Amino acid sequence: MRALNFVGAAALAVALAAPSGAMAQGLFAPAVTVNGSAVTNYELDQRAKLLAAFNTPGDPAELAREQLVEEKLKLQALDRAGMQLTDEGLTTAMEEFAQRANLSLDAFLAQLASQGIARETLRDFVKVNASWRDYIRRRYGQTIEVSETEIDAGLAQQSGPDGVELLLNEIIIAAPPPRAAAAMARAETISKLRSTAAFEAQAREVSALPTRDQGGRLDWAALSNYPAGLHGLLLSLEPGEVTPPIPIRNGVALFQLRDIREAPQAPAEIAEIDYAQFAIPGAGTAQALAEAARIDAVTDTCDDLYGVARGLPEERLVRRSVPPSALPRDLGLELARLDRDEASWNLTSDGALLFTMLCARTPAAATDEAARSAMRNQIVSRKLTARADILLAELRAQARIAP
Repeated sequence: MRALNFVGAAALAVALAAPSGAMAQGLFAPAVTVNGSAVTNYELDQRAKLLAAFNTPGDPAELAREQLVEEKLKLQALDRAGMQLTDEGLTTAMEEFAQRANLSLDAFLAQLASQGIARETLRDFVKVNASWRDYIRRRYGQTIEVSETEIDAGLAQQSGPDGVELLLNEIIIAAPPPRAAAAMARAETISKLRSTAAFEAQAREVSALPTRDQGGRLDWAALSNYPAGLHGLLLSLEPGEVTPPIPIRNGVALFQLRDIREAPQAPAEIAEIDYAQFAIPGAGTAQALAEAARIDAVTDTCDDLYGVARGLPEERLVRRSVPPSALPRDLGLELARLDRDEASWNLTSDGALLFTMLCARTPAAATDEAARSAMRNQIVSRKLTARADILLAELRAQARIAP
């Protein structure tokens, strides 16, 4: 390996020493200029490889050109503002990026290197985007105003008589520890999709849920059904957009918004979830699935499960009433799919299939100050993103881009 690295370094040295006429035709020749600043063929090739490594949908070459042109515009704006990310800040940003794949930075860079992607390529990709985010916050943060009326309107979409219902597609990718990094990488790719058909195709291919057979399609459901920690994320989606990967126990979840509507009769914020779980030995076996189907056929309510569990060890049946925040995320998402007295058997634990039934949802009182603060932050983030999009569009319209 050291010999190969030496040969590679020698070849690069020869290339750099080549006549300028030869270089003009090579990797380091300008492929496009943005206000006189060049994007080289080498940069395009490296970015295309990076996008391919991330399994980014679309043509990597076209996406690489689009991204690098935009990043040149961003860098020029950052230079004019005198903003530069510190070395420490850049390292932290790169480490956080690697953590999305459940890898250390060194392991992530080694994985990229095996695909011909230089450390500097990831560095530049992370640096410009992290710096741009900080720049937008600094430039517009003090000018963003959020009225109490806006907060009230935002909270009204989350709860109360003027709540909302969501029409979602779902994917859960199984991610036991040996496959966690691969699952997260696949989820990152899917999260960039904007096509319902493409998302549904991915659901049929990779989702671990029965809804994969219909492309992950869910029926209309009240926002309050879903874990409170996901409310802001789901409400921030536009139709066709997909959430970032959502880690759950031994899995990664993604949701795509198909539609959203007002639901005047939607329940307010949920104070308590009453649910029951009956453990069936032999998760993953046909016998366990058949037993779950049998139990489903003979039970109409959670109370009926006591008859199913009669004579069995007490730990086989668990019934709890807890605040939604106390639910593990995977259980919270599972219960979100269920109506009262409806059951599913998608979850497992310690080798057992869990027959899970929703017994009741208890509405809560009005939202508190913590919820208002969270809504304010959500609105600020949305307004900052809009300002950033407008600024970038203006920079592109004023730029000299050739060819």
